[in-house]
Amino acid sequence: MTGSDQTIRHRGIWRVLTTVLLGLSIPATLHAQTAGNVVEALPPPTGLAPFFSPVTAAPGTPDADGFLRRWLLLEPIVKPNRTNSGFTSAYVRDALSPANYPGRFDAVPRDGQTTTAPGTPRWHALDTNLFDVKLFNLAQGLGKPTYGVIFWAVTVVDSPREMRDVRLAVGSNSASVWWLNGKETVGLFGDRRMVMDDVLSRPVTLRKGRNVLRGAVINGPGLSDFCVRLLDESGRPIRDIKVDVK
Repeated sequence: MTGSDQTIRHRGIWRVLTTVLLGLSIPATLHAQTAGNVVEALPPPTGLAPFFSPVTAAPGTPDADGFLRRWLLLEPIVKPNRTNSGFTSAYVRDALSPANYPGRFDAVPRDGQTTTAPGTPRWHALDTNLFDVKLFNLAQGLGKPTYGVIFWAVTVVDSPREMRDVRLAVGSNSASVWWLNGKETVGLFGDRRMVMDDVLSRPVTLRKGRNVLRGAVINGPGLSDFCVRLLDESGRPIRDIKVDVK
């Protein structure tokens, strides 16, 4: 074999090995690394069905298991994290602090409203078709970044009476923080998968009338989603409430 033949052969082998290694180690939607962070190659939008539907004019209600399915969801804000292992309580609370909220933390955003965050993300008023809110599919459906991101979510719970000793039950992938009527109520930290009722808040009071529930989810690689419901003092799902986005 001549030297030129060997060179061609080596180049061919290297191309095969490179293709195999890339296929094993890097998801198809990722294509580069910049300053130590994964950079995502965004595919065309795929649409929000079958995971989401536009909200109806009438207020929503929890599903049969008490999960809240009507939300204002903000398009993802890029926050590069190559892994989820660093999601300590200190890191997450800093990244998801009210000071970093893209707007007035005491106000309910409007459907279609844009923010001043990088990329001018837009709010979407949606009903989720499953008990968990598929944030990854929201981003994918809108043609937005799916990895290394922060999602914000807001909903309004209308209670027919004051309810004491209520617990907010949350599961999220990955870490998240949740506020009820402006007060931090529950936090989920570390690299975790979404599990129903993964963390319960301390007992809180649900006011008669309007209550604003706000949350933020941070994730590096992998899927992102969350599920939320309210439990009464006996641990039963609260269903006699209305859920809306205004």
